[in-house]
Amino acid sequence: MKNNGIARRDFLKTATAASLAPAGLLLLKPETALGTPANSAITVGVIGSGRRGSYDAAIVAKNPAARVVALMDIYDDMIEEAKQIIPVANPRVYKDYQALMASDVDAVLIAPPPYVHPEQFEAAVQAKKHIFLEKPVAVDAAGCQRVMAAARKADPTKDIVVGFQQRYGPGYIEAYRRVKEGKVGEVQMARACWLIGGLPRRPGNYSPEEGKIRNWLFYREYSGDIIVEMNVHSLDVVNWYTGAHPLRAIGWGGRVIPNEMGNVQDHFSVTYEYPGGVMHSQTCNLFSKGLSSRVVEEFFCTKGALETSRRKVTVYEAGAVSWTMEAMMEISINMMNEFIARIQSGKVANTAISAAESTLTGILGRTAMYENREVKWEEVAGA
Repeated sequence: MKNNGIARRDFLKTATAASLAPAGLLLLKPETALGTPANSAITVGVIGSGRRGSYDAAIVAKNPAARVVALMDIYDDMIEEAKQIIPVANPRVYKDYQALMASDVDAVLIAPPPYVHPEQFEAAVQAKKHIFLEKPVAVDAAGCQRVMAAARKADPTKDIVVGFQQRYGPGYIEAYRRVKEGKVGEVQMARACWLIGGLPRRPGNYSPEEGKIRNWLFYREYSGDIIVEMNVHSLDVVNWYTGAHPLRAIGWGGRVIPNEMGNVQDHFSVTYEYPGGVMHSQTCNLFSKGLSSRVVEEFFCTKGALETSRRKVTVYEAGAVSWTMEAMMEISINMMNEFIARIQSGKVANTAISAAESTLTGILGRTAMYENREVKWEEVAGA
């Protein structure tokens, strides 16, 4: 089967924050904190120029400390769409990610379908690039282990960020600080929900194989299913705030809404047990229409509570609101600007290990759902 002249086996080759970020830097305007002459700007290449890759790259391109100079995708129309979204003149264009890795770019932004993340991350480490990798890091446990192994070998002078935006949101950071300082006591229980009305599609007259790749969100073999690809954001927040990964999980899920594309689940409910008997309940409904969306994490603690989301973060102490923050800006902007700022300053971090653990947390819950049994952490993560 061909995809715009590229065989599937060739596609597999070619298409294949720190726990507390400095909030003061995140609140500065990029031109204030990151201003730099154009000739010393950090050069960035984009691997996977679809919706998310173009979105992230457009943020980077507006940062005066960086220049997007190269785009890679296996589909010509994706490259052309990216050129319309990313404010960049005459970018170098690649159809092979390895050729872009071999170029002189300082940093790579990796955002193809998640099933090829491990091999591309590994290649970026070997090429000694600064790396931004979209989440999840992989779609299976073997891929997570591959990412962790590569991360441990990475050049310590290179910045490595995985796309968990909440870790860079000022509200999330402040709430986390209050947890660490004991203002709300210890986390005893958490719950999160991800309730939205559907996923974006790419309609077109494609071959079955190409259609799956272009609409990879709907296919578990490419995305990891919705708990791994989307709900992993909330699972990462719970891991971050508790300072641990879960010990075991049990859950249920399935498909009840007819005529949906692909084979991902449209709903699930999973309960995780963390160290110290902390329980976390994660629920999701993706395709129901006509309902208001709600994506939120809640933490119930010994001296208070927290409610976190991208729109608003609220801290409760002694039964009353003690602090709240509305969203100041899209937190992906914070994340991408912090990535560039750390490269520029040399104060780099490597977040791939914690990101892989968060991805494994999604895989743990997915395994429990698929196999309809309690699953222990060691079964997906190894001893």
